[in-house]
Amino acid sequence: MIRPFTYQALPMRVVFGPGSLAKLPDEVEALGLTRVLVLCSPEQEDTGRMVAAALGGRAAGVLAEARMHVPIEVATRARDLAGELGADGCVAVGGGSAVGLGKAIALEHGLPVIAVPTTYAGSEMTPVWGLTEGGAKRTGRDDRVLPKSVVYDPEITLTLPSQMSATSGINAIAHAVEGLYAPDATPIVSLMAEEGTRALATALPAVVADGADLDARGEAQYGAWLCGAVLAATTMSLHHKLCHTLGGTLDLPHAQTHTVVLPHALAYNQPAAPDAVAALSRALGGVPDPARELWELAGRLGAPRSLRELGMPEEEIPRIADLAVANPYANPRPVTRDGVEALLHAAWAGQPPTALQ
Repeated sequence: MIRPFTYQALPMRVVFGPGSLAKLPDEVEALGLTRVLVLCSPEQEDTGRMVAAALGGRAAGVLAEARMHVPIEVATRARDLAGELGADGCVAVGGGSAVGLGKAIALEHGLPVIAVPTTYAGSEMTPVWGLTEGGAKRTGRDDRVLPKSVVYDPEITLTLPSQMSATSGINAIAHAVEGLYAPDATPIVSLMAEEGTRALATALPAVVADGADLDARGEAQYGAWLCGAVLAATTMSLHHKLCHTLGGTLDLPHAQTHTVVLPHALAYNQPAAPDAVAALSRALGGVPDPARELWELAGRLGAPRSLRELGMPEEEIPRIADLAVANPYANPRPVTRDGVEALLHAAWAGQPPTALQ
């Protein structure tokens, strides 16, 4: 029997496929934009300037200052520059950092954002924004920050290093995992979550083996799109709470933190989420323990599997546990202080995930 549910599709245009970047000027024109600010990280500056050149006179400038977790000082600088240049929109080129910076401008000035993802983060599909100030990361939802158009071109992901491809992809899978046991999960979202997990788990080994495999890159981007849509449509739980706390408090790298924490958070919740376990088992090739399989997958991809590797001091575990349980949130299994601390100890040490936490 299908339970009652409410599903609201988000108003979004997606342009997908190799060579899609060439259609970006058409997307800008279709939105009636004449002066767009191109946003990217310092590492993506060459790509950002290439995009600006393709836009010609419609590009107002390039700001290559996007950073993880969107520090408030970077957001303020971007907002001020957009105002100085008279920008009427933004094109965010890159991963979650660039898209997040575009969202910060949209939140303040209401400028439309066009996203050109170069990673698998999925932020481009959501109305979720985040800002970090004073060592704490605030997040929220606002339809104003949802990108108006997303251009997925696997060709511009070919230079994404194998390790970043792996961790970015597992970060995307995390959205699907939590969407499957979310309190507002729906049949449509669950289909997207299962298919997105399958696509990424299939594509990532091929991407890591050969970064120039365009078919695998396309499959990974397709999976990231679906997982991002799941993130947009559902309420995230323990895993995302932990990762936001770790990132905002200790400035740990975003995708790598998701990669390390996900198997442990899933193991914690698996006993209380049998339908999610069944869907993930199918998506991952019929494995009996999806949490263990995701931990094994990270190992096969050469991705980090411990918070210690990411530079987290062990003595910070109690503080992070306190912060993670400070405010209640939906989760299929009751979130306890002892349970979270045990989970963090296992994730810090890189131990195989276990439901006994």
